[in-house]
Amino acid sequence: MIEEISLELKNKYENLKEYLRAQKRLVVAFSGGVDSTFLLKVAKEALGENVVAVTAKSASFPERERKEAKKFCQKENIKYIQLESEELQIEGFSHNPKNRCYLCKKELFKKIIDFAKKENILHVAEGSNLDDNGDYRPGLQAIKELGILSPLRQIGFYKEEIRTLSKYLGLPTWNKPSFACLASRFVYGETINEKKLSMVDKSEQFLLNLGLHQVRVRIHGENLARIEVMPDEFDIILKNRDEIYAKLKSFGFDYITMDLKGYRTGSMNEVI
Repeated sequence: MIEEISLELKNKYENLKEYLRAQKRLVVAFSGGVDSTFLLKVAKEALGENVVAVTAKSASFPERERKEAKKFCQKENIKYIQLESEELQIEGFSHNPKNRCYLCKKELFKKIIDFAKKENILHVAEGSNLDDNGDYRPGLQAIKELGILSPLRQIGFYKEEIRTLSKYLGLPTWNKPSFACLASRFVYGETINEKKLSMVDKSEQFLLNLGLHQVRVRIHGENLARIEVMPDEFDIILKNRDEIYAKLKSFGFDYITMDLKGYRTGSMNEVI
C-alpha cells in the first residue's frame, strides 16, 4: 500500500524504518494512540521480535485505552508489558503544578528505562511528533533529559502525515481522536485525586458511548464539569442534555456545562 502515497511521505517512512533498524533492540512507550501505534507498527516491521511495547497502568490512564493497547499488541504479535506507574504517588504531582507533565514523564520514563536495562535493551522511544512542539509540553523536557528517543520528531513527521501512513498501513488508529492523560482535565493548582479522575473518566466514557468522537470533560473545583466537543457535534449534547445531566450528576458533578468554543487541544494551557 505504501506505493499509493506521495514519494516524499514514502521516503520519510523508509527513513523511519532505517532509523529504527539501527537501534537493534527497542522499547516503545505505548499508549495506544495514533502516534505511538504508528511508531510501534513500524518498529515491529524494522526490528521484528526485538521490539517491546510498554504501557503505564495508573488512575490517569483509562482502562479502555489499556485494553486497546493490549489488543493491538496481541494482534501484531508484539511483546507487551504493563508497568505500574501511579502518578498520584509522585511528590508534588497531586497539587497539579504547571510542570505536572514533567514530573509524570520523568518518573514514568525512569521506570521504563529500568525495565529496558533489565532486558538488556539500550534504547527507549516515544511517539511525539513535530506538532507537539507548538503547545506547552513540559514532558518533552523530561524526555530530552533522560535521553529518550523521539523517532517521529527526529525524522520530521507531522500528525497528518502519521494519520495518512497509518491509514495506508491499515492501522485502526488512523482516524482515532487525539487523547491526553486524564490529569490534563484539571485546572493548574487544583488538587488531583483518584475520585475526581474517576469522575472524569466515567463521564468521558459515557459521552463516547453516546456517539461523540472527540471529547474532553474538564473539571473545575470539586463539582463543575466543562464539556468540550467538536462544534459539529454540539447537537448530540443538546439532544441528550437531560440524560447527560443526570448521568454526570450521578458521577459526582453538581454543575454540568458545555464549552461554546468547542474542543481544542490543551485548553487548560490557555491561561499560562
